[in-house]
Amino acid sequence: MYRLFSHHRVDIPRLFDHVRTAVLQDLPDNESIIAHMDDTILKKTGKHVPGTAWRRDPLGPPFHTNFIWGQRFLQISLALPHQASCCQSRAIPVDFHHCPTVKKPSKQFTEEHWQIYKEEKKIAKLSRQGSDRLNLLRDKLNQQGYKDRELIVSVDGSYTNSEVLKNLPEAVTLIGRIRKDTKLYQLPDNQKALGRKRVYGERLPSPEQIRQSDQYSWQSVQGWAAGKTHQFNVKVVNYIRWRSAGANQNLKLVIIRPLGYRLTKKSKILYRQPAYLICTDTELDIEKLLQAYLWRWEIEVNFREEKTLLGCGQAQVVNPDSAVGVPAFVVVLYALLQIAKFRCLKTSQPDTLPRPKWNLKQENKRDTCGDTINEFRAQLWAKGAGVNFSGLVSKNNKSRSWRNVINPSVSAMFYIRK
Repeated sequence: MYRLFSHHRVDIPRLFDHVRTAVLQDLPDNESIIAHMDDTILKKTGKHVPGTAWRRDPLGPPFHTNFIWGQRFLQISLALPHQASCCQSRAIPVDFHHCPTVKKPSKQFTEEHWQIYKEEKKIAKLSRQGSDRLNLLRDKLNQQGYKDRELIVSVDGSYTNSEVLKNLPEAVTLIGRIRKDTKLYQLPDNQKALGRKRVYGERLPSPEQIRQSDQYSWQSVQGWAAGKTHQFNVKVVNYIRWRSAGANQNLKLVIIRPLGYRLTKKSKILYRQPAYLICTDTELDIEKLLQAYLWRWEIEVNFREEKTLLGCGQAQVVNPDSAVGVPAFVVVLYALLQIAKFRCLKTSQPDTLPRPKWNLKQENKRDTCGDTINEFRAQLWAKGAGVNFSGLVSKNNKSRSWRNVINPSVSAMFYIRK
């Protein structure tokens, strides 16, 4: 494993090209390509692992900043809608790029070294890397014959900035989250005949003030999230401008009212935080815009399954090529596994391992990567044990006592989870 990646024997970008091609083949025709972009941290313990540094812990409490030692990677996933219901989707990783921090020189270095450090620091900035990866993805889509299909990318607040917005390629729409006190402006009107033309109009209220104001009406939009369809109340303010996006970029502001939920059937109603979004396409349908952003949660699911189930980042390697290639190779395997499961369910409905009794209430829930791995392992073991899934449970239920259960060790073996 170590020599496989340290000697450049695996071409990771080419493997991701095959994954991207497979995802594009399964997408509906004449539909926009929806992508999600975010970064993640792989925890490390060795101080000599290339690309490691102290990072802010995203799971730390909001009242205290925690730091962890690890590597930083940038991932782009394409949304693959479910065939039975286009409201559901599965995110498939198509890019996993290492984004290390430039090492700061010591005080003994010359001024020339400090200038080189400042230039490399600008290039290694996370927002700059995200902008470069989006341009690279758009170029590869154009080369594959998808030049006429729009690419809609949903990101969080760390990528909704001037570095990304001002360098968006053609046929790319960005949906990003902004602060509630962002300074927005109307389009300029009543231009003077002489002098420099105005770029920004009157100052708009902040997104939080617009949410609380009665001058802007709410509208109901349907969207799929958390396993079912919800009715979201949103406010839309079209044709606005933001200095971070540039003088010639018209934007659409979308404010999502907090969604109420209950922890239990008898508990009181709790509310989530409101969301403030901007979109670079002022003509994009509001329902399509909302659904594309709600699907962004799938990339967070990708990170969790890649780390906990497949062990992405757990390999203890110090070779520079291996430290970058091994985690990316695990992500490629994860993507291929998801595509295989999608195509298997697309062609037919195979006999799957019945859910355990403690999980019967979640029969209509989303199949996780753990379910896929467990099912794949059970199918391999079933060949040796001579068991058919369609009659596995019915045979056991026919027996009236535990002593007469037909081979209970076989059924117990299939429900072993990692």
